[in-house]
Amino acid sequence: MFETIMSFLAALNTNVLWGIPMVVLMIGTGVFLLIITRGVVFARFNVVMRYTTKTLFKRVDKSELGEGSISPFQAVCTALAATLGTGNIVGVALAVATGGPGSIFWLWLSALAGMVIKFCEVTLSVAYRTRNERGEIVGGPMYYISRGLGTKWLAVLFAIFGFLASFGIGASVQANSLAGSVHETFDIPFVVIGAVLALLAGLVLIGGITRISQITELLVPFAAIFYLVCAIAVLIFNATEIPAAIAQIFRDAFTGTAATGGFLGATVMYACRVGMSRGVFTHEAGMGSAPIAHASADTDHPARQGLWGTFEVFFDSIVMCTITGLVIITSGLWCADPMMSEGAMSSLAFEQSIPGGQYVVTVGLMLFAFATLIAWYYYGEKCVEYLFRGRRFGRVAIRLYQVAYVAMVFAGCVASLDTVWELADLFNGLMAIPNLIALIALAPVIRRLSADFFRDPDRIRPRNTDYRDLLTFRDGE
Repeated sequence: MFETIMSFLAALNTNVLWGIPMVVLMIGTGVFLLIITRGVVFARFNVVMRYTTKTLFKRVDKSELGEGSISPFQAVCTALAATLGTGNIVGVALAVATGGPGSIFWLWLSALAGMVIKFCEVTLSVAYRTRNERGEIVGGPMYYISRGLGTKWLAVLFAIFGFLASFGIGASVQANSLAGSVHETFDIPFVVIGAVLALLAGLVLIGGITRISQITELLVPFAAIFYLVCAIAVLIFNATEIPAAIAQIFRDAFTGTAATGGFLGATVMYACRVGMSRGVFTHEAGMGSAPIAHASADTDHPARQGLWGTFEVFFDSIVMCTITGLVIITSGLWCADPMMSEGAMSSLAFEQSIPGGQYVVTVGLMLFAFATLIAWYYYGEKCVEYLFRGRRFGRVAIRLYQVAYVAMVFAGCVASLDTVWELADLFNGLMAIPNLIALIALAPVIRRLSADFFRDPDRIRPRNTDYRDLLTFRDGE
């Protein structure tokens, strides 16, 4: 019976929730929103990059924070902490190993749609955010679904799926990836890794969004720079292979990949499905998770924080995933041995090019996985808070969730996670459905907010400016 259920879940994830139907829904939503916003994210991409890079490392005094409780950069670091992770290293290797180099092209296409989608969902999240019983700023899909569409049951569904997904992709999967890499490299027992990781996670999580954002603000830039520097060093070593690798990405995207070495070959359709689904998995645009973090940012206009959402997808997929893909392709390992794991493939690609390269993937996975782990806790906590808000045992529910999450971190280090991976993929896909419905239904609001901001993007609006006249309220609270 258990094997039958697992086979059903695997088929559901592969063929529906993370297959062509989801790819079509994601890309279709991205194209629709691109038309609604008149392509402003790409037409004014210079504004996106100018604002985000200009304020990237600007220090913000706590006393300067207005409506939000954290800075825009801290918000994007928390969101990037959840997206930058195993998907950028192991996930890209999996895409190339199974779909061929052409899958990278389709990953790029997924990222282009994702840049529009995340701009829109972050903008809505800030526009419809509110305060909880403790006076903290909260937001996310459950709030713009409930307050904007008036469909509380759909908001509740999103919160349930988000809460359940956090145990999988947030706690167990990240902990397992981290523990496996550390054990393989340093031969530390899994139980010891689990105990230390659970303790560290617990110490960070009790501080809420403020402490989580402070940790991710330090951890994410360091981890990203460390990984990028090492990956670029590998590409410099393999510089003569880069032109051929790029040519193969474009060629195989439309012709498929013939069998070479240990590679069995991939059709155009399979490369498209693998590349796009891995792209959605790594940048999370459309899932509705990142807007929960962005809602806490201090910003003068909802669409200004939306720029950070666009930057987030650009950096995650166009930059990080592309560099990882080129490292894998130029190494030639993607078609060398069909029995080689994706993690081992990534490690060996670095090891054969730079001294000590085998430690790059281990350290990268350690940093990225821990950042993802703590960021996803915050997403899950806000979902639990939404489900139990206004109830006497609401705080108790959050404490119980906190204990359960830390326990799942420990369990993830010592357990086999085939089942958890399937369940995580299931709930991640289910999160996207109510969120994408809301994005389509609230498209007129997105259009008005976008037009209002880009009419004069350099103007800083007064703090706590009211944008209610641009919104639609059908409050389902």
